[in-house]
Amino acid sequence: MQPQQVSILGSTGSIGVSTLQVIEINPERFSVFALSCFQNTDLLFEQCQKFKPSFAVVADEQKYAEFKERLQNAGLNTELLSGVEGLETIAKHEQVDQVMAGIVGAAGLQPTLAAAQAGKRVLLANKEALVMSGKLFIDCVAISGAELLPIDSEHNAIFQCLPTGTQGIEKILLTGSGGPFRTTPTEQLAHITPEQACHHPNWDMGKKISVDSSTMMNKGLEYIEACWLFDVECEQIEIVVHPQSIVHSMVSYTDGSVLAQMGNPDMRTPIAHAMAWPERTTSGVQSLDFRSIVGLEFEAPNEKHFPAIRIAREAYQAGGVASIVLNAANEIAVEAFLQKQISYTGICGVVEETLQANINGHETELDGILAVDKETRRIALEVIQKESGYNEASTG
Repeated sequence: MQPQQVSILGSTGSIGVSTLQVIEINPERFSVFALSCFQNTDLLFEQCQKFKPSFAVVADEQKYAEFKERLQNAGLNTELLSGVEGLETIAKHEQVDQVMAGIVGAAGLQPTLAAAQAGKRVLLANKEALVMSGKLFIDCVAISGAELLPIDSEHNAIFQCLPTGTQGIEKILLTGSGGPFRTTPTEQLAHITPEQACHHPNWDMGKKISVDSSTMMNKGLEYIEACWLFDVECEQIEIVVHPQSIVHSMVSYTDGSVLAQMGNPDMRTPIAHAMAWPERTTSGVQSLDFRSIVGLEFEAPNEKHFPAIRIAREAYQAGGVASIVLNAANEIAVEAFLQKQISYTGICGVVEETLQANINGHETELDGILAVDKETRRIALEVIQKESGYNEASTG
């Protein structure tokens, strides 16, 4: 049997690096067809030297020429592409079997959608793509015959706990660690620094995802993603804080049974599961040692402490373009926080104020989604500039 050919969208990020580790220890099952990055061409070059993909993509077109010369000087036969068009090419290429959608944020929507339209096995680590496109994405999967397998540890866990589909489900229990500020007094959150927010106690993630985890906006986005992935009523999804990150999610059934998926907090586990499904393969992750686990804690999230959960839930329930606005405003707000333009608590403030701008558009077609995303970013930046001006005037 020939190895499955894999394109990795975002191979230099944490998901991409973990995917390459799984491929490396399973060479008889998987082979790298294409790699991509935004700007981290140094790491991409190392990956190209090691895995010798047929294609590589540098999404930042300004770095294309320099990187192409670098590949040629190294004697590599990898064909280099650039921009969104390049990402779409490696996502839908006829020789590709699986596409790891590991690009963070709205930037991953178009190539991920292209993979779905082409009928590929889509390994979905980019939750924002489904949050933004919802019905459009799910319809594309149904029409093309693509396989949509979740990579987020929580959604992958839910998938594993649904051996007979959604029949007999009472509730989906979506777990989250609560991040680094779970026990921080609410009145102190305004003084959190980007450095503190990027330090997660259990997971090794990029800056944007780490901040989302700390505010629990990631859990709000995952709530929306779960509604689309598993086709359940939003009332059937309950968020539970689980600080140890051992139980990755659970499904409660009408007969009183609760199925849980457990494992060490390492993204190679869900990646290996989805890549090999319905079989199992080696992930490189050490099995749990239950003798060393002192205890497992579960608690309800404090939505006063974590307003992002409420904001996301209300956006989904509002329907229309609200989820698109939620995602775009959050991306802009997180970046502003990382650049120290707004406070930590200002992230949710920017998102709520942008949602109140009543942005109109069409969520059932790609052009409409992208237009709403663009307009939302413009408005969110205006909100940030207004808030920054106010803060400067207040402290001047």
